[in-house]
Amino acid sequence: MTASRPPHAYESLPDAKAELRSRMRAARAALPPAARLAAAAAVAETLGALDELGGAGPVLLYAAIGDELAVDQAIEALLARGVAVCLPRVDGDAVDVVPIQGLDGLVPGWRGVREPPPGAAAIPPGALRAAVVPGLAFDAQGNRLGYGGGHFDRLLAQLDPAAVVIGVAYDLQVVDALPAEAHDRPVRVVVTECRELRPC
Repeated sequence: MTASRPPHAYESLPDAKAELRSRMRAARAALPPAARLAAAAAVAETLGALDELGGAGPVLLYAAIGDELAVDQAIEALLARGVAVCLPRVDGDAVDVVPIQGLDGLVPGWRGVREPPPGAAAIPPGALRAAVVPGLAFDAQGNRLGYGGGHFDRLLAQLDPAAVVIGVAYDLQVVDALPAEAHDRPVRVVVTECRELRPC
């Protein structure tokens, strides 16, 4: 597990989050392309075996951008099994949850992230039974450090309490402890290319 500066060592929570975001972005960017591809394949295999993503759905995944860990293989495998897969679509400060039939019809959206086209019908976030979400860092307690825009935080707040939130990241993004706030929704499972963590 990657060592991290204790949250109490910072002058403020924003300082702690900003420093961690910077460090995690740099560490992730330093990964060679071959390692990213291998990690994506390993994570896809683990996600495909999770009981939480079995059945018919609907489940939420995401379309990676830049050096974010890609889950395209997992999306395609779930769709092939008949799982109802949804992707997020940013609409201002809100995030819609939109079912997809495949990755071919996605269009560039907020900050260039691939997302369902504007005309595609959305479903209520509360209908999701599981959500696979990215992050810049996770810890063993299930805390997640997002990108600072708050889109996923607002979306997760709308999920049914019984919905399972699954964090996905490279193993180097798992740290000892993260600064967390009372309103943050922790993840129940963290999947990396090396392991599957299930915080209590």
